[in-house]
Amino acid sequence: MNNSKKPSRSRRKFISHSSKAVAGISLSGMISAPLISSARNRIIGANEMIRVGLIGARGMGFGDLSNAMKQSDAECIALCDIDDQILAKRTGDVIEAQGDAKKPANYKDYRKMLEDKDLDAVIIGTPDHWHCLPFIEACQAGKDVYVEKPLANSIGECDLMVKTARKYNRVAQVGQQQRSGPHWQEAMDIMRKGGIGKLRKVLVWANFMYGVGAPIVPNSEVPAGVDYEQWLGPAPYRPFNASRFHGNWRHCWDYGGGLMTDWGVHLLDMALWVKDIKEPPISVTATGGNFSHPDNFHETFDTMSVVYQMKDYTITWEHTAGIQKGPYDRLYGLVYIGNDATMVIDRRGYEVLPEYGDDGRPKIDPIPKVEGRRNHHSEHMRNFLDCIKSRKDPNCTVENGRLVAMYAHMANISLRTHSTLSWDEAKMNFGKNKTANKLITPDYRAPWVLPKV
Repeated sequence: MNNSKKPSRSRRKFISHSSKAVAGISLSGMISAPLISSARNRIIGANEMIRVGLIGARGMGFGDLSNAMKQSDAECIALCDIDDQILAKRTGDVIEAQGDAKKPANYKDYRKMLEDKDLDAVIIGTPDHWHCLPFIEACQAGKDVYVEKPLANSIGECDLMVKTARKYNRVAQVGQQQRSGPHWQEAMDIMRKGGIGKLRKVLVWANFMYGVGAPIVPNSEVPAGVDYEQWLGPAPYRPFNASRFHGNWRHCWDYGGGLMTDWGVHLLDMALWVKDIKEPPISVTATGGNFSHPDNFHETFDTMSVVYQMKDYTITWEHTAGIQKGPYDRLYGLVYIGNDATMVIDRRGYEVLPEYGDDGRPKIDPIPKVEGRRNHHSEHMRNFLDCIKSRKDPNCTVENGRLVAMYAHMANISLRTHSTLSWDEAKMNFGKNKTANKLITPDYRAPWVLPKV
């Protein structure tokens, strides 16, 4: 933790939630032109404070905010969540971290928060179906954005987010923090320099227990203090059910994509980064289904095998949710298979296992096993804050986020449609596969509208 003294918030008044104007917000969820033009052009000096707001404060979003508040040049001035209980809890957490004099303004509607001209950047830690609209509107309002992975809950939304970030010249970091991890960077460098010989195959897996879903429970009343209509947002209306809500939404297609768009995004990103892949796979074929825990609720798949055909190597993804181990006795990880050696890596570090020639000798010189730290959230947030000031691209751009989200969504769509898929980047669709094409972009529930950028 950086304990150096933070710059003061002088010359800026604290604006409470009750005093925020609501003008400038249309029913479509888009911010009007006057607000956009008035908020865009603040230049932040090297020694100035970056004023951050959080949208979605329950889980990873608050973890990201906590890492921002640990930096000497960032402070939280606003929190937004649809749950009063979470909002109160996180407000207390922020006060504990920053002091009573820096109590953040509270919101239940992110659009009101984005009207704050003092706000420099936002962190989006909502369920996946709520990544796209706040991202687009934050960019239009002149805010830089740190958005959790996956970039969005559909390929079509991802495409709009890339266009928006570039149109409004915003710094946008996607929460694929392994790109800021030293041992990941070192491993990529070894392989790019031929350290394991010609790369032929990457095996990727994650078998976490949460992928088996949640207990089946009856619909119930919306908990007190929860704005459920706002939580649903553009997703189809469904009665409140605890197995679709906090902690469980990832199992529902309306809001997430299961293990595939969660851990799949983190790990597949590393399978692409090793060769700096910028394009979709040649084809994707997925098999699997829901074969476990019939007494649990989950629409997303608990068992899945995916093959990505690349130009000069293959990537395979496997998950068998609830089986608490995997290859090389690891719950999750990647194996890079080259002609001369195999690299095994996860968040704890990496090791290189040499192949042996006909003479019985290893084909490469020994590479010591490297220990890593489990996560690199702090480094990733630091990179985001630095890029806000430098205006450079961060370690995980929206293009990076869009690409790996596409890989993950393609796998889910392949299994949902029982078809091998190929993406036409020029037409932005799956060719003549009409069933798959219907899953590219969601139909937003009125009054929410997916904008044109």
